[in-house]
Amino acid sequence: MIARELLGTATIPGGGEELRLFRRGGDYMIVLDRNELMSSRMSGSEEALATLTIARLRGRAAPHLLIGGYGMGFTLRAALAALPQDARITVAELVPEIIEWARGPMAALAAGCLDDKRVAVDIADVGALIGQASGTYDAILLDVDNGPDGLVRRANDGLYSRSGLAAAKTALKPGGILAIWSAAPDKPFARALADAGFAVDEVAVRARSNGKGAKHVIWFAAKK
Repeated sequence: MIARELLGTATIPGGGEELRLFRRGGDYMIVLDRNELMSSRMSGSEEALATLTIARLRGRAAPHLLIGGYGMGFTLRAALAALPQDARITVAELVPEIIEWARGPMAALAAGCLDDKRVAVDIADVGALIGQASGTYDAILLDVDNGPDGLVRRANDGLYSRSGLAAAKTALKPGGILAIWSAAPDKPFARALADAGFAVDEVAVRARSNGKGAKHVIWFAAKK
């Protein structure tokens, strides 16, 4: 078996936990403690977060998307492939090393997506960007943790609270979409989305792009 090679470490702002970037052969993994948060082998559900959201936008002119969490760029690359040239994407990434890794050891995987003219990267808490916005985004795509049941950073829980959902609704344009990735179903959270006044569609998607692997969940919450 090929041994894992440690390529870098990063401390999560406001939390103190350490992320580690490993490479094994041609695969990359970002690990927190003993939990593998991301892997270059698992891209299907992150890509679906983008493609299924954009399909729901129904060809809006010059759409503006906010992506919370760059990860390994799967969602961003899928969005760029599906969006027109007049689109805008703001990527909020809290951990600066994640972007450094994308431009460094994982540059081939990033495939130039961060340099696309439609993309602006903000090293910031996506919750802060949402809180500053009003009628700004056609869609907000959140993949900042394991979903509503946070693992990486306790402050992420605020995104899924009543006030966090209200802020997201304010930040969206009429008919805009709040799309949230989760590692597992969460019935109370699905009810919370509905209680916040969204029209909710819950979709199960496979972790791998070949339709295999674990089932993940994406909620598509449309602003009424």
